[in-house]
Amino acid sequence: MSNPLQIKLPKEFSFQQNLCYLQRNDKECMFEVDGEVIRKVIPISPSFPLVEISCHEQLLSIQILYSTEPCSSKDFEAIIHYIREWFDLNTDLLPFYQMAKKDSLLCSAIENYYGLRTIGIPDLFEAISWGILGQQINLSFAYTLKRNLVEKYGKSVTWNNQQYWLFPEASIIDELSIEDLLPLKLTTKKCEYLLLAAHLISTGELSKNMLKQMNSLKKAEQQLTSIRGIGPWTANYVLMRCLRYPDAFPIADVGLHNAIKYITKADCKPTKEEILVYAKDWRGFESYATFYLWRYLY
Repeated sequence: MSNPLQIKLPKEFSFQQNLCYLQRNDKECMFEVDGEVIRKVIPISPSFPLVEISCHEQLLSIQILYSTEPCSSKDFEAIIHYIREWFDLNTDLLPFYQMAKKDSLLCSAIENYYGLRTIGIPDLFEAISWGILGQQINLSFAYTLKRNLVEKYGKSVTWNNQQYWLFPEASIIDELSIEDLLPLKLTTKKCEYLLLAAHLISTGELSKNMLKQMNSLKKAEQQLTSIRGIGPWTANYVLMRCLRYPDAFPIADVGLHNAIKYITKADCKPTKEEILVYAKDWRGFESYATFYLWRYLY
């Protein structure tokens, strides 16, 4: 298309801050950051458009580089919707900033990283999979596991002799066995958890709409933690990054503990009780508070 699609950005958005987040690990396989642009395949069937995203004067410009079929006006709407959700552009950050500027842990974070958004994982299966893959291992190895899974079972688009990947669909993983997944360096338990999540989503027993319509963090968390392999940390991670529950709070997260220890210059990590004291004023903003504290780790 001759003119790129555009999204008007809120004042409380920094393309540079979000680029920095997206570049935190060089093993990322779901998009490419090349200088000042982002390239990503948008999971819209059957066109699967590869888009290039850039920013000019508080406008996101989206150029379609390639698609497997001509894009329709419906596809254009879906692209805009996906990118708005990915960058959490429908959230008003002003109330969070007003709270955070009076908070001892967050005041410096919002000054240093103003305009950072909680980059989302719009697809429920991808979000749950990422939560499962990242359990009890370091971030670098988690990215290796994700790349192994994506490049083995995901679809890809080739442009300029480079492959751009889509996360595997739940229905594809549901057809696999533990023996199929073990060569990807997953543990037997993680294979089991991944296959169960894939089955529940591909059969419609679990869906993003179902969790959204609960309109209750507690109910959505209970629904997720009733699934084998999904504990409170994974559930809150998914509710934070995919469902956009503002009060999702992965309080047991090691990264959160390390960030608080770093900011407070403490000798040891905080206890759960100490974190709850720090978080007493975060009510309704726990998700963004966590994301901004994580920013100190990269």
